[in-house]
Amino acid sequence: MNLIAQRVLSSSLYIEGKKIVSIDRGILALVGFEKGDTSSDCEIIADKLLNYRIFPDDKGRMENSVIDIKGDLLLVPEVTLALETRKGTRPSFSEAASPDLGKLLFDDLSNKLRETHNKLEVGIFGADMEIKLINDGPVTFLFKSSDSK
Repeated sequence: MNLIAQRVLSSSLYIEGKKIVSIDRGILALVGFEKGDTSSDCEIIADKLLNYRIFPDDKGRMENSVIDIKGDLLLVPEVTLALETRKGTRPSFSEAASPDLGKLLFDDLSNKLRETHNKLEVGIFGADMEIKLINDGPVTFLFKSSDSK
């Protein structure tokens, strides 16, 4: 599982030109699932995402998590984060989870995040989405479940 977490001042998700969800200050998280990812990976990434200190304290140091600041979270499925890009000039789906597994894991990750953090909005799995955001910093982190194994 690969997850990109961006610190944002705001973010909105649109489908076919219609705003579906929006958040204020918090994290926009884009997630792609790979073959071999499990519910355990979702638990590890959820804990990391919610507790990672990426927001500044009163001295400007990154000492606060999204939970600490009572920030919003927008979780968006993005299969392209799981695609193989090392060879050639076209991405390969060889490492990506099947759509069924990806949907199951996306729902699992969403549920695990919601257990601890009620300020969660989610994108629509399999939909063609547009995302508008105001990046804060910019501050962006890449989390890989393989780094936790």
